[in-house]
Amino acid sequence: MTRVIVVSSDFSNLHIILPAADALRHGELVAFPTETVYGLGANALDSAAVAKIFIAKGRPATDPLIVHLNNAQQVSKIARLEDPLLAEQVQMLASNFWPGPLTLVLPKQPTIPSNVTAGRDTVGVRVPAHPIAQALLRYARVPVAAPSANRFSHPSPTQALHVYTDLGERIEWLIDGGPTFIGIESTVLDMTQSPPTVLRPGGVTIEALRQIIPSITYTPRVIQDDEAAAGPGMSLKHYAPKTPLYLIEGKDEEVIKLIKREIAQRVEQRIGILAPDSIASILDDPTLFILALGNTPESIAARLYAAIRDLDAAALDVIFALHIKGEGVLIAIRDRLFRAAEGKIITSH
Repeated sequence: MTRVIVVSSDFSNLHIILPAADALRHGELVAFPTETVYGLGANALDSAAVAKIFIAKGRPATDPLIVHLNNAQQVSKIARLEDPLLAEQVQMLASNFWPGPLTLVLPKQPTIPSNVTAGRDTVGVRVPAHPIAQALLRYARVPVAAPSANRFSHPSPTQALHVYTDLGERIEWLIDGGPTFIGIESTVLDMTQSPPTVLRPGGVTIEALRQIIPSITYTPRVIQDDEAAAGPGMSLKHYAPKTPLYLIEGKDEEVIKLIKREIAQRVEQRIGILAPDSIASILDDPTLFILALGNTPESIAARLYAAIRDLDAAALDVIFALHIKGEGVLIAIRDRLFRAAEGKIITSH
């Protein structure tokens, strides 16, 4: 039976997670909130415990895990930083973005089990900012390997209920810390490439990273199913609902015309709409299932996965996700919607 620990909203009772931290250190799985999404944690130095993550999630061995640390000083225990330039860059990024939603892919130490890294000689590391994640790492006294706490390729969990819906009795412990803050995963930056390359956009914007290292590059990429990924979240099908989802993108007026055309062609179908408030209000139609996501990139990111899950539970025939192109966090949101749609895009030319 999964043991659930509910932490107060002001985090004043963090000591109640001590049993979960002890269980994690001794090989059990613990789901816990981070500032991005809920993670499913195992002792990163225990290959048998790490293997349980892949079983619980149904995750392919080709998809590596991120190792979470209590502080930046622990990086050298997980990653090799002999190269002076690499060490300097890591220090600059850590001082600016840790604790926070940035994962750095680095050469791994031999102590890291191969199933953490998909057999590669690199490892993703980050220092989370959520008070519960920080306390869990501090109490457990081990690095924690943790992907999102959901079934593989499902929308990521931003609430404890999402975790239990997906994983149920597959896990030993679930720490309920309420909704996560950011709502999309960390940015993954591969520091083993020259120049450093963003593998997955996320909670730290590419523009912010380039303020520290101007040469950082980003090109959206989809890996093959049998390819060992350098970082998580690079498969074509990821974050996806069971209901077919299409990404509709363009300028405001173009998006509205496109969605109205699609609705007219599907008069017998139950249709769900994910859209910013500005577009959702224009499409006000009692025959549609519309979930408005807010008007700021931050609100859209925070509500995105919960909204996808809500529409997926509504017995719909199709979901249309309307996205306005842009920079910053909008790049990460577009990445998630593209993969949730498995690459199915409707756009004006």
